[in-house]
Amino acid sequence: MRVLVLGAGFGGLELTTRLSEALGDEVDVTLIDRADGFVFGFSKLDVMFGRTTADAVFHSYADIVKPGVRFVQAEVGAIDAANKKVDTDAGVFDADILVIALGADLDPAATPGLVEGGHEFYTIDGAFALRDVLADFPGGRVVVAVTSTPFKCPPAPSETALLVHEHLVNLGVRDRSEVTLVMPLPVPIPPSPQASEALLAAFAARGITWMPGTLVRGLDPARNVALIADDRELPYDLFLGVPKHHAPEVVVASGLCVDGWIPVDPFTLATSVPDVYAVGDVTSVGTPKAGVFAEGQAAVVADAIIARHRNVGATSAYDGRGVCYLEFGEGQVGRVEVTFLAGSAPLGSLDGPSLDIAADKSDFGASRIRRWFAREWSTT
Repeated sequence: MRVLVLGAGFGGLELTTRLSEALGDEVDVTLIDRADGFVFGFSKLDVMFGRTTADAVFHSYADIVKPGVRFVQAEVGAIDAANKKVDTDAGVFDADILVIALGADLDPAATPGLVEGGHEFYTIDGAFALRDVLADFPGGRVVVAVTSTPFKCPPAPSETALLVHEHLVNLGVRDRSEVTLVMPLPVPIPPSPQASEALLAAFAARGITWMPGTLVRGLDPARNVALIADDRELPYDLFLGVPKHHAPEVVVASGLCVDGWIPVDPFTLATSVPDVYAVGDVTSVGTPKAGVFAEGQAAVVADAIIARHRNVGATSAYDGRGVCYLEFGEGQVGRVEVTFLAGSAPLGSLDGPSLDIAADKSDFGASRIRRWFAREWSTT
């Protein structure tokens, strides 16, 4: 059996690891990604705020050595889903089973003025470049804002606002600065009232201005103002934006998308094309676009592939559960557990924040690197 996995994020790494653990050389698994390494989303904030270095959070795909798995660094040029054929700049690949885990692409240029007058912190390059910008910031009006929906990791803008506050305090310029968080959501984390209440209390305690139900539609770099969707203007000295997200163009061109994303069975992650699955941010499965959900979806697809190879019935179904960690600053981390099950309202809870959960977050990252790359890693 030939399994072709496009994308080596949470979904692709977890899927190929499970297949290797269960089947080893019994199947031929090819994992393709255009990048040469993996970086956790939370590691971007660690680098951005000077808590670690870029080299320390980079995990090279060259380190992936697993029975039955081959990694190929390549740009995907075309996907023929019906025939499970993929054209890349490293050649053509055919498969019996195709899994698309290419995530969401980010387009800062889609927001007028963002490239010229602001900074985005969602790409690896964008977040890492902000390390020096923040280190040298003399204080002033900081705006953290979302420019379109949907967007990955809904807690990240709240985390960023809290960490900006802490950073300005450490620089000694918080008393001459303002921090504003602009989000399209009515509360910071809608599935978890507890988490939202804790964040709103943290914003109030730190003097962070919260602007819910609002999108920034553009920037005027000449005047240093953000343009709000209702024609208001928001002055800034430093703008940190979440850029527009969209499915990769090669996925859109494949014909698999409906309303911009790949629809899948919410329990099996199967697409409308036989033997083609999609997991993670590239789908419209109904969960937030975050790595932990891609990981859970990948486990279900892996079980289905393993069952097929062994000629037994698959028993697992995606349960929509996920855990994400929420930085409050000062070493305090909360843990949000949420469940997005098809046909039911989402449910969420909050533990912490606490120092103990910060250690749990570190263990979470270390355990994934141990499983996926077979080496030890510390986030501290």
